[in-house]
Amino acid sequence: MPRAAAAATPPPKTCASCGREMQWRAKWAKNWDEVRYCSDACRRRGIRPVDAQLSDTILELLSARAAGATICPSEAARAVGGEEWRDLMEPARRAARRLVADGEVEITQRGAVVDPSTAKGPIRIRRAR
Repeated sequence: MPRAAAAATPPPKTCASCGREMQWRAKWAKNWDEVRYCSDACRRRGIRPVDAQLSDTILELLSARAAGATICPSEAARAVGGEEWRDLMEPARRAARRLVADGEVEITQRGAVVDPSTAKGPIRIRRAR
């Protein structure tokens, strides 16, 4: 007897807060269209004004550079946070991941484009080609 065809899973989404890719889960089957966040922590955090400011700063810094030039997330964190820039490093990385999802930038490591959801260690940000 032939097996029933497995239901096609919907395409992955990007978390509105952290910018990581979310895979479909069975528990989200009834409301996949409404799912915006990958976790309770991201749902609580949401998008704060400083997150939007970091995204804008990343784009401004890149527009001031030559085509193909990169920036470090710490440059955006320093521009926004001043002396307290270290606390903004992870929010700057989240902002970069959201910009990747929007198609505005690429995240690279050692000059090669990497998946922002799985990249670990130092990253660079450049305009999308």
